[in-house]
Amino acid sequence: QVQLVESGGGLAQPGGSLRLSCAASGFTFDNYAIGWFRQPPGKEREGVALIIASDGDTYHVDSVKGRFTISRDNAKNTVYLQMNSLIPEDTAVYFCAAQAGPATGWGRATANVLSYILHEYGSWGSGTQVTVSS
Repeated sequence: QVQLVESGGGLAQPGGSLRLSCAASGFTFDNYAIGWFRQPPGKEREGVALIIASDGDTYHVDSVKGRFTISRDNAKNTVYLQMNSLIPEDTAVYFCAAQAGPATGWGRATANVLSYILHEYGSWGSGTQVTVSS
C-alpha cells in the first residue's frame, strides 16, 4: 500500500528553522516526482517545492526560494524540506505528495510538474502543522 507520512512540524519563531520529513512506504522513489505543498489557514493548498527522485533536480516557488531546500534520501525513501528564515506567512499545514513519471521520466523539476501533482494527487495525508509566531 502506497503511503506518505509527513512529520517534523511545530512552533517556530520568526527567523527560526524546521526540517520536515516525508517518509514513503509501499513504493520506491526511482521514477517519482515528490513535492511539498502547504495550506495556510483559510486558503487553498499551494505548491512549495519539488524534487525529481532519479536525479535530484529541484524546483522551489519564488516565495520560499533561498529559504527552503528540498532534498531526498532514496535509500531511506524519505524526502525532506529544510525551512530556514521562517516568517509568519509560512504558517500552514504542510503535505507531501508523490507522482510516478512516464516511462521516459519526468525530465526537469518545474512549476508545471508541481502544479500537475497538486491537481492530480488524490491521496493526501493529514500533513504536519507549521506555526511561525513570536
